[in-house]
Amino acid sequence: MSKVRIGIIGCGGIANGKHLPSLAQVGQAEIVAFCDLVEERAVDAKAKYGTEDSKVYTNYTELLSDSSIDVIHVCTPNDSHAEISIAALEAGKHVLCEKPMAKTAADARRMLEVSKRTGKKLSIGYNNRYRADSLYLKDLVAAGELGEVYFAKAHAIRRRAVPTWGVFLDEEKQGGGPLIDIGTHALDLVLWTMDNYKPKVVLGRTYHKLSQTENAANAWGSWDPAKFTVEDSAFAMITMENGATIMLESSWALNSLDIDEAKVSLSGTKAGADMKEGLRINGEKNSRLYVNKIELDSGGVAFYEGTSESPEVLEMNTWIDAVINDKDPLVKPEQALVVSEILEAIYESARTGKAVYFE
Repeated sequence: MSKVRIGIIGCGGIANGKHLPSLAQVGQAEIVAFCDLVEERAVDAKAKYGTEDSKVYTNYTELLSDSSIDVIHVCTPNDSHAEISIAALEAGKHVLCEKPMAKTAADARRMLEVSKRTGKKLSIGYNNRYRADSLYLKDLVAAGELGEVYFAKAHAIRRRAVPTWGVFLDEEKQGGGPLIDIGTHALDLVLWTMDNYKPKVVLGRTYHKLSQTENAANAWGSWDPAKFTVEDSAFAMITMENGATIMLESSWALNSLDIDEAKVSLSGTKAGADMKEGLRINGEKNSRLYVNKIELDSGGVAFYEGTSESPEVLEMNTWIDAVINDKDPLVKPEQALVVSEILEAIYESARTGKAVYFE
């Protein structure tokens, strides 16, 4: 195919903040359909990123009936990820769904099953994998430079940055707060860099400590405590089948200056690595301890013909390349499913006060 014809379902923040401007920089992508429950949003998105012939919909099933569309991007609240993705796969479309894969692990499993049955590609929007530091660290671990990675931390800590728009604070729509929103990025990143997708047991805890603060200082304005129905922070210890331990920390509001988002720290038998101040490698050589800082442009990486692209544009370029050349996407649905299973186990552990074991 000369160009991949794409339909966007959900024309809100994540579509306008990532998908649409990034796809606009992919030469082999053409956005031909825009769908949103609020028609004005779809019309505005078409005006900015569509062609003269692009169509606007308020009902996604009507969009999916267009047999000329090759790919669907699902940019809706978490509770509709599975429903729309499955319908798109059944309609013969490849699907890039925003993170997390689904609101529940059961829904994520259904998405994977339908993708396999239909033979259509399914990928999830974990764009932090495409950062220069992430890709470098992934290669470093794969080459054995850190040895056996047996301890890791997944960081997703904000001091006061609660998203007060849309449905972020609505547990029914989203399934949770910072854990499922930004913790999911950090968890995906740590599992991927370690290449370890076999959890054994999870112990988690969620908190609603600062969510009831009136007139709180916040990056996006004070929140309404009555509408803050999700956790404000969550923490977990995840033990893998091979004995490795992962500590996961996530918050939208926490009294801490130790702020990091979508970062990982790895400790191996040969060396360690972290993203605290750029990418740092630490270890011991000739009976002396060392720290090496790897100088990388964390915003972009070399891609086709040596050009430098943002992680978001690289994500879209890689995804469209996978569709055109029938490759596996970088983010495989089987991997994203494990992320969803662990997130759900953390919430269950927090709810019951007990550890959750995987079969």
